[in-house]
Amino acid sequence: MPETVNQAYIFVPMMVVVFLTFIALFRMGAARGTAMKAGQDPNYYKAQLGDPEPESTVAAVRHFNILFEAPTLFYAGCIAAYVLQAVNFWTVVFAWGFVILRLIQSAVHLTYNNPAHRGGAFMASMLFLLALWIQLAIAVCALL
Repeated sequence: MPETVNQAYIFVPMMVVVFLTFIALFRMGAARGTAMKAGQDPNYYKAQLGDPEPESTVAAVRHFNILFEAPTLFYAGCIAAYVLQAVNFWTVVFAWGFVILRLIQSAVHLTYNNPAHRGGAFMASMLFLLALWIQLAIAVCALL
């Protein structure tokens, strides 16, 4: 397989994570709407004081929030690779590995929420993210 690829390919896995973030946003809104219809005090959302949200709503909120944690390193790495013209076959493989495992983590988190399954997908996704950054570091060193 050729080592060089179209540099813009790196934006495809990035767009998947962006869309996943919006799906999580809508899922969080739906969960909160359902909780309020079931009797959740709307005043809770002013300062998050009072009766806590139901578990399903807390999981949806937490899931939305985590999409602004490690994925920021993913976005930065992908954009840096693009700017440096360092996108190659392995960069794209590592990016897609991260994305696929994040999709699995999302599916687990928003359905049956087994911490062992979710954690396994998370740790594996972080290994792909680390590999992406190692690949980028090698590319940067080659430019020096």
